[in-house]
Amino acid sequence: MSMSPPPGWYADPSAQPAQHVERWWDGSAWTEHRRAPEAPRLGQAQPGFGPPTQQLPVPSGGGGGRAKVVALAVAGVVLVASIVTGVVVLGGDDGEPTGGDPAPTTSEPVDTPSPTSPTPTTSAPDPDPSHLVDQLNGITIPVLDGWEKADNTVGSDPTVQTPDTYDCPGDGGFCRHGTVYSRTATATDERSPKALARGDIKDAADRAYDQDAIGRELFGGITRHEKVKEGSVAVAGRSGYLVRWRVYTEKGPGGYVQSLAFPSSLGSESPVIVRFAIDAGDGAPPLADLDKMTKGIRTIGEGATSGGVGNSVGATP
Repeated sequence: MSMSPPPGWYADPSAQPAQHVERWWDGSAWTEHRRAPEAPRLGQAQPGFGPPTQQLPVPSGGGGGRAKVVALAVAGVVLVASIVTGVVVLGGDDGEPTGGDPAPTTSEPVDTPSPTSPTPTTSAPDPDPSHLVDQLNGITIPVLDGWEKADNTVGSDPTVQTPDTYDCPGDGGFCRHGTVYSRTATATDERSPKALARGDIKDAADRAYDQDAIGRELFGGITRHEKVKEGSVAVAGRSGYLVRWRVYTEKGPGGYVQSLAFPSSLGSESPVIVRFAIDAGDGAPPLADLDKMTKGIRTIGEGATSGGVGNSVGATP
């Protein structure tokens, strides 16, 4: 069974031979995100460098001829190697000596190792557990005390979450006291962080406190909301905008949701949206974590104290 290469930056097969461009592969198809290759750090493999684990499809619109030539050349090499191997094997089975003295035989038993179970492998330790890396959007999100990186997410959104779950007060299922995840704003041509944040906040609230992906009302549905914060904010050296709501639900204490929008520093600078949700009840993280995470967002490769928050950036018009 063939498996698709994991999401990451790979050489763009649609680029001209003289161009050096990387393109984002989302695990199933090419996106329109492109960037210039970054130099790998000493002793650290960088996503997108080296060939993927299997042949990626060439996007329509260009580059197909070059990819076909490479594929044919590889197939030719494999064919020649197979023919040579077959000749050698057949030549050794016809009973004729191939030169030299025959190998001595012995009746003494030969020690053969007993079969053993495969050695269990363990995943490499997280090089930086204090930050979640979003390679696609070129940012890192801080992982505060009481939070963790999510091993599995719905879709491909990089997610930070609270570690413990509890029984949802509505239609069953398990809920968490807090989640934060990032995504690229690709479903719209809008580029204004202010317009994006204002347009996204309702969807963010619905996903957190209204209905889940299979239609369950985990909190009995949203009854009302009120805006508690809105305005321009500097994020990762760029001018962004946030909107925060206090959401009230039919069951349970409800919570706070926030939509934060800002332009990416990569490639075409597609806007990035980071969604925040924190419960208002017991066991939830402090509301101040929303501001701490917002201020702690950095561009990839930026140090924790490098001033990446971008305090010198002016307000969004």
